[in-house]
Amino acid sequence: MLLALPFPNIDPEIFAFDILGFNFALRWYALAYIGGLIIGWRVIVRLMKREPMWKAGAPMSADKAEDLLTWLILGVVLGGRLGFVLFYQSEYYFANPAEILKVWQGGMSFHGGFAGVIVATVLYSRHHKLPLWSVADAIAVAAPIGLFLGRIANFIRPELWGRPTTAPWGVEFPGADCPDTWLLVCTRHPSQLYEAGLEGLLLGFVILWLVARFRALHFPGMITGVFFLGYGLARMFVELFRQADAQFVSLDNPFGYVISLGNAGLTQGQILSLPMVFIGIALIFWSRRST
Repeated sequence: MLLALPFPNIDPEIFAFDILGFNFALRWYALAYIGGLIIGWRVIVRLMKREPMWKAGAPMSADKAEDLLTWLILGVVLGGRLGFVLFYQSEYYFANPAEILKVWQGGMSFHGGFAGVIVATVLYSRHHKLPLWSVADAIAVAAPIGLFLGRIANFIRPELWGRPTTAPWGVEFPGADCPDTWLLVCTRHPSQLYEAGLEGLLLGFVILWLVARFRALHFPGMITGVFFLGYGLARMFVELFRQADAQFVSLDNPFGYVISLGNAGLTQGQILSLPMVFIGIALIFWSRRST
């Protein structure tokens, strides 16, 4: 029998109760979003209070940083939901538009949420007449925290699991269908934890190291570029182990390649991440030359 790690079977709901016939529940998924945003916001506020970390002083006051949280919440929720609808299940949601509003049922796209944050950051910076790239750098310092918590919540849910594997750290996810060729226990890569480690912990520590060791915040746009590059590379790597969304998978295309390249190909997540890599490299070089 294959070695496997049993799923810890953590209840997705932290607590639930009924009031006047309405059910209220706090789920780990929601707590990850709330915690990521609040902790990230507090990190940004602390950055604004450390003037020596910025070449020309902090780009905004701590009070303005508090207002930024509202803009980021709207960007993450609206962008994340619309991104999932457009990038992954457009046919279903166009046929059932009322389902788009049911965010509590899951279905958020990082790339959509990321686009939403970009729009929110641009609008916020213009509204308050703040230096765009310095504001973006502050957000990039805090972003890995939310990514880490979000991927842990994906694991607990459980959702976005990996492809079948014989590795001894493979996990038996409840609800994960097994291919007909697997006659024994079907274990899958815990790709959510791979992403939490790479996109959250590793990228976060790299960014913090650059900020502390090389005063990277003195070069507006550099940390944003590192974030773009780091996330893009990490996501493209993890896509090698992550199970593709069902709408992209078929008997002839078991790995869900959207673009086929002989025996290999690119998944939807890799296609959406590839531009981030190029943009990140360009921002890093631009930030060095523009100062």
